[in-house]
Amino acid sequence: MNAIFPGSFDPVTNGHVDLIKRASMLFTELTVLIMTNTSKNSLFSPSEKAVLLENAVAGLRNVKVRVFEADLTVRAARQLQAKVIVRGARNGKDFETERSIADMNRHLEPDLETILLPAAGKYNFLSSTLVREVAHFHGDLAGLVPANVIRALEEKMC
Repeated sequence: MNAIFPGSFDPVTNGHVDLIKRASMLFTELTVLIMTNTSKNSLFSPSEKAVLLENAVAGLRNVKVRVFEADLTVRAARQLQAKVIVRGARNGKDFETERSIADMNRHLEPDLETILLPAAGKYNFLSSTLVREVAHFHGDLAGLVPANVIRALEEKMC
């Protein structure tokens, strides 16, 4: 069975990578979709995000990375013949947000299921927004994002 893991990934964090690894064990093929979040201003371009993500998941043979901008997740799922959307939730607030999104996606595409994976405890606090904030003030990013992302953030923040 094919699944998608959509997100804005600005930037990809170790929490994202952990969820992608765990989800990749559940599905024949997992496509990580770089999508547009209309409520955020991105630091990285979609193509930069794709390179960072591809490097971060390079060892996962059944994982692909694709840019799918400015469209609905259900359309991407339909195009890729995915039956499942995988999302992560760090806490109750994330769960409620993701549940609303899942309900909307089910309304738009009744045959598409959403699976929420709980974040690993060590990543419960981690978000791309917090990573960008730490990077902005030249804080220590070790353990928060893959090494290639640290380098890319350092270049962006110079």
